Amino acid sequence: MAKTKTRQKEQSSEFYENPEVLAQQLSKTEQFIENNKKVVFGLGGIIALIIVAFFGYRYYMNNLNEEAQKEMFQSVYWFENGEYDLALNGDGNNFGFLAIVEDYGSTKAANLANFYLGNIYLQQGQFETAIDYLESFSSDDLLIQARAYALVGDAYMELGNYSIAADEYAKAASYKSNDEFSPLYLLKQGLANEKANDNAAAIESYKKIVEDYSESKHKADAQKYLSRLEAQN
Repeated sequence: MAKTKTRQKEQSSEFYENPEVLAQQLSKTEQFIENNKKVVFGLGGIIALIIVAFFGYRYYMNNLNEEAQKEMFQSVYWFENGEYDLALNGDGNNFGFLAIVEDYGSTKAANLANFYLGNIYLQQGQFETAIDYLESFSSDDLLIQARAYALVGDAYMELGNYSIAADEYAKAASYKSNDEFSPLYLLKQGLANEKANDNAAAIESYKKIVEDYSESKHKADAQKYLSRLEAQN
C-alpha cells in the first residue's frame, strides 16, 4: 500500500514538473474540446443562462419586494389604527392588503400581508377566511410565526373545533419556545383541551407551565386550573 502511494505521488510530481507530460495532457484536453465542441459549448451556454437567470430573478424579486413594502405602508397604518376596511381594500390611492397579496403574491411583503389579513378577518368574525390567510403565512421570526399559530387556534376555538385549536396552541408554544409567550399558549392549549373533554391533556399543559415556566405571570392561573382538575380525579 505504501509503495502504491509512493508511485502515485511520483507520477503526480512528474505531471506537474515535466513540461512534456503537461503539454501532452493539454493537447488531449484541446482535442476533446475540438471533437465535442457542440456539447462543451452547449453545456457552457446552459450553465451561463442558469446563472444569469438566477441573479436576474433575485434582483427582480428584491426590487418587487421593496415596491410592495412601500405600497403596504399605508395599510399597516390603517391596521394599527383599527381601520380594518381601509386596511383590507385601500382608499383608491393606496393599496389595501388584499391588493398587495394579489399583485405582489410572491414577495415577502405579500407573505406578511397574509398575516395581517388573517388578523383582520379574525377580528371581523370570518374565522374560516382568517385561517386560510394565516396558514398561507410563514416566517422564521421568533414571535410572529408562533403568533400566527395561536391566531389559527383562536379561530378554531371560535368555530368549536377545540381539539384542532389545542394542536395549534401546542405548535405556538413549542415554536422557538420562550419564557414570555410559550406559557400563554400552553394556558390556551389547556383550556382548549378542557373544552374538548380531554382533561388529561389539559393537566399536562398546566403542569408544563408550573414546572418549566415557574417565573411566568401565567403560573398562578395554571396552578389554579391544575388544582381544579386534579381535585376532580
